Amino acid sequence: MRNEQLTGDLQKTRYRFWLRSLFAYLFIAHYTSPTASGQVANDDIEHRRVLRPNETITSTTANCTVQWSCVEEKLTGRCIEYHNDQWFEFTPRVSGRYFVNIGGQQCRDTRGVQLVVLTGTPCQPSTYRVLSCTSLGSQDDVFVALDSLQAGQSYLLDVDGYLKDFCQFTLAVSDKPKGVPVAMAPALAEVVASPNRLVSLRWVLPDSLGTTQQFRVLRREAAAFRASEVGTATVNRTTYGTNSPEYTWTDTLTAPGRYLYQIVAYGANNTVPALLHQQWYAYGQPMPATAASTRANQRGAKAARVQLNWERRGHQARLKRLINTRK
Repeated sequence: MRNEQLTGDLQKTRYRFWLRSLFAYLFIAHYTSPTASGQVANDDIEHRRVLRPNETITSTTANCTVQWSCVEEKLTGRCIEYHNDQWFEFTPRVSGRYFVNIGGQQCRDTRGVQLVVLTGTPCQPSTYRVLSCTSLGSQDDVFVALDSLQAGQSYLLDVDGYLKDFCQFTLAVSDKPKGVPVAMAPALAEVVASPNRLVSLRWVLPDSLGTTQQFRVLRREAAAFRASEVGTATVNRTTYGTNSPEYTWTDTLTAPGRYLYQIVAYGANNTVPALLHQQWYAYGQPMPATAASTRANQRGAKAARVQLNWERRGHQARLKRLINTRK
């Protein structure tokens, strides 16, 4: 009888254990699945989130939808393709220059988010005027400069995942920039791979950036999410006490790939970083020769020699016939 009671208690314990495990699994699956979080409140423009100056917020483009009646693709052209946008609003208290700082991106793909800044009546595209349109193409921490914003004027910010990318990100409109200046990368398709692992960078420091104190060299492989700092260089002075205008820097690559280099100038704390130079470099090692390819090359060379000898004999025969005819 005691054994039967112990067996029953053991079965009840196992049942409670598996039931609790099932509840725990369902709880975790619900709150960690991409669809469980739902849409952000500002998915629709009428529920746009109002940003206070220098306030940093965190949001995500996952599960957002597009209000097609509230956007106008003709205004942005190829700069942005709407997939999962959300809306913000900012009204400066003081006129001047502001910066939209985007950081902390965690995305499904490499592309990151897109940003459109515009004025006009919400959801009346005929009144819109685009101030800035940016497609990042990476997950770097960047800033977009907005010049001459007017106090009391409301500005709309539309954030979208670049080519359907799902991203978590931070956003702030501030009087101070954070990150590197956003810029469209040069075309990659025109870059030809080189067997040389040494990359030589050259750039010029314009007179307008006379307060520059340091250059930072950033490098990002084409498939990487973010750029990394691979070196720094200080501003050189001439014998006349002015800044040297021309600079060079050399990098040594350790693995084949396609790399984007950026040179960013930094000055004092109140100086806005400036992007001075961008370039792609493709490093590729030649494929090792195989026995089959070696034999194919040898056959090709032999065929070329046979063809050349045949042409020489034909030419000699024509000369001989011409001499005999003249005789």
